[in-house]
Amino acid sequence: MKSGFTPLAAKAVFALEEVGVPELFREQFPYSEVPRILFDGIDVAPAPAGEIWITDTTFRDGQQARPPYTPEQIVRIFSLLHKLGGPKGVIRQSEFFLYSPRDVQAVEGCLALGYRFPEITGWIRASAADLSIVKRFGLAETGILTSVSDYHIFLKLKSTRSKILDEYLGVVKSTLDAGIVPRCHFEDITRADVYGFCIPFAQELLRLMEEAKRPVKIRLCDTMGFGVTYPGAALPRSVPRLVHAFAAELGYPSELLEWHGHNDFHKVHVNGATAWLYGCSALNATLLGFGERTGNPPLEAAVMEYIGLKGTPDGMDTRVITEIADYFREEIHAPIPPNYPFVGSEFNVTRAGIHADGILKDPEIYNIFDTEKLLNRPIRVMVTDKSGVAGIAQWINENLPGLLGRAIEPVSKRHPGIGEINAWIAEQYAQGRTTSISPEELLAQTRRFLPSLFNSGSPSPR
Repeated sequence: MKSGFTPLAAKAVFALEEVGVPELFREQFPYSEVPRILFDGIDVAPAPAGEIWITDTTFRDGQQARPPYTPEQIVRIFSLLHKLGGPKGVIRQSEFFLYSPRDVQAVEGCLALGYRFPEITGWIRASAADLSIVKRFGLAETGILTSVSDYHIFLKLKSTRSKILDEYLGVVKSTLDAGIVPRCHFEDITRADVYGFCIPFAQELLRLMEEAKRPVKIRLCDTMGFGVTYPGAALPRSVPRLVHAFAAELGYPSELLEWHGHNDFHKVHVNGATAWLYGCSALNATLLGFGERTGNPPLEAAVMEYIGLKGTPDGMDTRVITEIADYFREEIHAPIPPNYPFVGSEFNVTRAGIHADGILKDPEIYNIFDTEKLLNRPIRVMVTDKSGVAGIAQWINENLPGLLGRAIEPVSKRHPGIGEINAWIAEQYAQGRTTSISPEELLAQTRRFLPSLFNSGSPSPR
């Protein structure tokens, strides 16, 4: 963002509402019961930002639910993020902790790479002492923890709305005075009083921007994953209405709004994409969704969503997603569920015979897209008692050429040898087997029942 940016004027005046007791929205958050999704029938129309992009928090929030990465691992992952984001910098920024010697080593290593994108930004608490750390690094931007719900203001910080607002504004002003772009993290916004505190706070940030002639960003933080996308859902849980309140009603510039979510209720990705559609330019994400508790929006999913919405990768190389997954598996030894979309070891593997039959006829029938072209991940089958003759034939056709080091004539599911292998597999499970048939076993049975495939130059019988 250019330092001379002048924000739009606020479209209305919103006054801070001081309260004697915290507003905890007990009708929505009874605590002793599952949180309730209420509807008031108010709906807003989508209003996408003129430009959208992705920001990364792999090295900040992404480290809060797993063992910390080593500085060397961070530098390698950061370089892969740069490669994935492409020359246009669709992955625009990456935020870092700045406190420990390991943090310092990691940030210095990433800065030494000299990349324009992702831009390295900091994260601090709302204190002058923390701001001094950002100054030492010479970073152009930092996130600032500015909790906005009464759960935090009253119950955690033991303060009042007016006092906390004054403290936040003081740190923001100091940050601007230091020539650093502040990014205010509106923590716990999906349990906050939107018009009684959040919008008045943002209105004051607009005022500070006008005075400083420098941008102030806002990160809308669904800290507990309470956000919902349903039409007519009530605040503070409605993602469309939250973003609409800032972008359309207050007039906060979309390019200064960012969404940050958590996956406590399995809605993290759709909430982030919805924020894009209603006026947030930036979607904050982590690689593989690693993050505090249930995690953050998976960055690789944000990449795919971006391409789907824009109709172009804008220079991003989606094959790098597989490089990243391999690095996490092989070097970091991070657990990745086998069925995890795009990166799991079996995300495009089928065990169902009817699916394998379709794949034999045309891979497009049961593959989400050309996974070999876009992710360097050819479609695969895994053989069980559910695979049938089609699954066995597909396994042979996709695996045997690599094992033999040469092409083979494709085997039909009607080949009598396939039927023999299928009978052998059925007997295995009839005897109580519960595991998949291993590649070694399949290779042995193929050699037994289709020996001609192993004779170089000999066509396979159909």
